[in-house]
Amino acid sequence: MRLPFTKMHGIGNDYVYVNAFDVQVEDPAALARKVSPRHTGIGSDGLILIHPSSKADARMEMYNADGSRGEMCGNGIRCVAKFVYDNGLARRPSLTIETDAGLRTLDLEIEGDRVRRVTVDMGPPLLAPHDVPLLADRPMIDSPLEVDGREYQATCISMGNPHCVLFVPSTVDAPVHTLGPRIETDARFPRRVNVEFAEVLGPLPANRLRMRVWERGSGETAACGTGACAVTVAAVLTSRASRRVVVELLGGELEIEWREADGHVLMTGAAEEVFRGEIDI
Repeated sequence: MRLPFTKMHGIGNDYVYVNAFDVQVEDPAALARKVSPRHTGIGSDGLILIHPSSKADARMEMYNADGSRGEMCGNGIRCVAKFVYDNGLARRPSLTIETDAGLRTLDLEIEGDRVRRVTVDMGPPLLAPHDVPLLADRPMIDSPLEVDGREYQATCISMGNPHCVLFVPSTVDAPVHTLGPRIETDARFPRRVNVEFAEVLGPLPANRLRMRVWERGSGETAACGTGACAVTVAAVLTSRASRRVVVELLGGELEIEWREADGHVLMTGAAEEVFRGEIDI
């Protein structure tokens, strides 16, 4: 079977997108493992299927590079909105996308009949341990997290998927590839966890942050939208940053606002199509 696909990315966080309005994928986990390798596949951080939805303009089904299912992807959902609009599945400047983490509303910035940037209402952050999920008896906000005999200060947040944020003096030499996978698979996180290493830029409260991320199931990626939201929330909770910030990631920048009025987090960033093709499956 020849499967049509579209390669897209949000500030370097890239996925293979399949229009499931037109085709059916029998084993998406296996397909994610096939398409993701950089040298033997298409090359991506995972696979996203775009399905019809009975309650939204489309439904996003997301898989990490190792085939594990993800509840939510902030950079990925911006590209889903671009795909839906650019391909005429829904031609409105405001769309609703169904995800495993619930419905999300997206406002589109359109140039020349194409979506260039998207603002996503990510909803409120969740701190309760059972929402993260985290095996603990109270929320972790700048709280001790012991790993292999060493103690770190961590803030654990759900943005529809689980995050563990660590503030570091510099992201350049942060132990992303050693501590990241160790925390990802720690037994205290029953669904594993995304691990963010965040640096505060400028005097407090800062309006600019920098981060690197170890994503569960994919390793270090160029960007993580939900991770940037989690870092912003953690920085506000610990008086490190204001409620409106720019977050620098390896692949580019995201604008994040944690609104005080309703507690929702807004994320704004680019969505870009790279190429289209077909692959034998």
